[in-house]
Amino acid sequence: MTIHLDVADHVARVTIDRPSVLNALDAEATAALEAVWQRLEADREVRAVVLTGVGEQAFCAGADMRSDNAAADGGKAAANRTGLDYWAHAHPTGFGGLSLRTTLDIPIIARVNGHALGGGLEMVLGCDIIVAATHATFGLTEPRVGRLPVDGGMVLLPRRIGYRAAMGMLLTGRRISAAEALANGLVNEVVAPHELDRAVDRWLADILACAPLSLRAIKQTVRRTAQLAPQDAQALRLPAVIACLVSQDGEEGVRAFLEKRPPVWSGS
Repeated sequence: MTIHLDVADHVARVTIDRPSVLNALDAEATAALEAVWQRLEADREVRAVVLTGVGEQAFCAGADMRSDNAAADGGKAAANRTGLDYWAHAHPTGFGGLSLRTTLDIPIIARVNGHALGGGLEMVLGCDIIVAATHATFGLTEPRVGRLPVDGGMVLLPRRIGYRAAMGMLLTGRRISAAEALANGLVNEVVAPHELDRAVDRWLADILACAPLSLRAIKQTVRRTAQLAPQDAQALRLPAVIACLVSQDGEEGVRAFLEKRPPVWSGS
């Protein structure tokens, strides 16, 4: 298996296991990731997701250009396939089934253990909280091989970090360091490699301290109203918002506050 899914204590850990190609994705790995995201969308017990790659060299280096089926069903355009053909049949959920996905309302942490390049950075852009090791690098390098970051990179990066910083990356295809990514607001935290798991666990603890239905409602609202005016976004009656407002957890949170104890979330 090239994609591992482990679920315990309401946390799903998704790991790309292709270190020999810097955790780049071929069609098989892409299909496996899509299956994972669909499973997690249906699992109401999962309250947080951690996405990472095996090893300390790479989170994901994008598409495996050396694979015969690298671009099929969600990778980048392989050497024997035109970019136009790929773009015309691109998967609507983006690279790895994640970069443009809007139906996975669970908080996702990217544990960036190394290079996040091309589609790898696009998957990072599809996550909510980014924790990176100090040696990690980030880049949309497609222009340097005559391609385009069509799986979300061109449209998401300017919305995540602003026009100037994004165009500085997009129009040069250069990599930036974890420190520069932090300064640009691309990542939430940068730590030494040996501190990476501890930092991720801190973020997980804070996420799990919150009511899961509240977090689903917040993420659904942010992701699905990004292009609306504030007044129009506020007026939407999104399903996750309604579910949160009528939930038992809403009552439990207030009751626990008044009783000066930690709340016990049921997810209902």
